[in-house]
Amino acid sequence: MMRKSEVRKDYIQDKYVIIAPRRNKRPHDSSQNVPQHPEHTVTNSVFSRTSLKDKKSLLTIGPEKNWYLKVIPNKFPAVSLNNPKAYGRQEVVIETADPNIHMDQMSQVQIERILESYALRTKDISKNKKIEYILIFKNNGGTAGATLHHSHSQIFATDFIPPHLFDKSQKQQAYKLKTGRCVYCDVIKKESRGPRLVYRDKHVIAFTPYASMYNYEIWIMPILHHDNITDLKTVEIASWARILKHILQRIDKLHLPYNYYFHQVINDNDQHLYMKIAPRGSVWAGVEIGSGLVINPIDPDEAAKHYRQGLKK
Repeated sequence: MMRKSEVRKDYIQDKYVIIAPRRNKRPHDSSQNVPQHPEHTVTNSVFSRTSLKDKKSLLTIGPEKNWYLKVIPNKFPAVSLNNPKAYGRQEVVIETADPNIHMDQMSQVQIERILESYALRTKDISKNKKIEYILIFKNNGGTAGATLHHSHSQIFATDFIPPHLFDKSQKQQAYKLKTGRCVYCDVIKKESRGPRLVYRDKHVIAFTPYASMYNYEIWIMPILHHDNITDLKTVEIASWARILKHILQRIDKLHLPYNYYFHQVINDNDQHLYMKIAPRGSVWAGVEIGSGLVINPIDPDEAAKHYRQGLKK
């Protein structure tokens, strides 16, 4: 039996979502479902080894001439260290030298390497005492904001904390003062026992959040309370990479573009690191833009069932 619509509130912030499974049956003249992997083969990528031969590198993993992963400054940054009116830095993580392989097609070791690069760059960027906030994100597919086919992600750092994250930090601190506990550590305990659990081992958990804003939204979190990615141990990164690969393969089955991202507020040790993976299955329209309320036609319980398929016990 199809559930009725339900208004749900975010775990900590004043964000509301209407979970409306019936709307998924609406007729559509066009589809947002497009292949993640275009059929054409890229032969001349701006991120190829040849193109980047003389390019300044912030991090190189592998032999210099035959690197596996490279981090470079963003050629068209919105913020920069020499602009006091928009201070910060933007970097591009080129996840592979092969322009025709995507993250869901990579080996677990390759994905571990990407996560390790995020940690190394976070550690280095954090040395700048002016930097307050670091966002690491990936756009995959045109409607998710990707402008290049070659698999890459980005690092965006600023000298100020976005207001909604400042508000979130305050609410987390208020929760801790009231209960003595981290709100997201409590979320982990709750979701570990519920229908939205997708995966849990000794190191990480993956679940579809109660008030999912996006179709098939899913989070990955470390079980231990780590406030940023530099604290993750090797075994935690391995578990993270393993479930991330599975999740991205399941998103590919849906033929959806996606974004993933996680926030790091430099001077807030109370935050609990998590990666939000947001498939882009619908376009926000009048209700979302006008009221700020998000309508999600995919029940998170059903989304969790999709992600649990194919998981090894």
